[in-house]
Amino acid sequence: MHMGVAITLNRACDVIEIPSGIKGSLPQGTVVRIMQSLGSSYTVTGGQYGAMYRIDARDADALGLPTPEAVPESERRPFSEELVWDELKTVFDPEIPVNVVDLGLIYECKVSDTEGGHKLDVKMSMTAPGCGMGNVLKTDVESKLARLPDVKEVNVEIVFDPPWSPALMSEAAKLQLGFDLDFGGPSSGFPMIR
Repeated sequence: MHMGVAITLNRACDVIEIPSGIKGSLPQGTVVRIMQSLGSSYTVTGGQYGAMYRIDARDADALGLPTPEAVPESERRPFSEELVWDELKTVFDPEIPVNVVDLGLIYECKVSDTEGGHKLDVKMSMTAPGCGMGNVLKTDVESKLARLPDVKEVNVEIVFDPPWSPALMSEAAKLQLGFDLDFGGPSSGFPMIR
């Protein structure tokens, strides 16, 4: 893909500044570099101050990339709890190349039946209480779950009790991010105090 390569925006593009979560726009002609392309967005650096931004996949054409196509009806899977968790795994923190499930940000996902469909209640956290991207990730979870078959209602609540810690990450996420599996902290060759 175009990771790290300088790309000039061929049109103005809506962005969300990372980590503040402030919405804005980058003008046509802005030079950016793609740092991450996961889920349904791109994390880029660039602009006037070399800041980090999130660009939604629907604006991929501004980067000179194809916009994603909708999944044909014939390829959609029937509703199941497994489908819900698979969809949650398509939501990524824009700063960390790991999905919200493997990061341990999804504390609870309850599926209940309502008249004419399913209701999903999700409790999720952030890696830090002041994370400006909290509402962005919450909206990602809501919109992705709402498009699942037979889902009639989605409620996502951001909670901070218990506080998130790296110990909540999956083993795969810890390995990917270079965390020591025995101690839970970044691998540095030195043992961490528990």
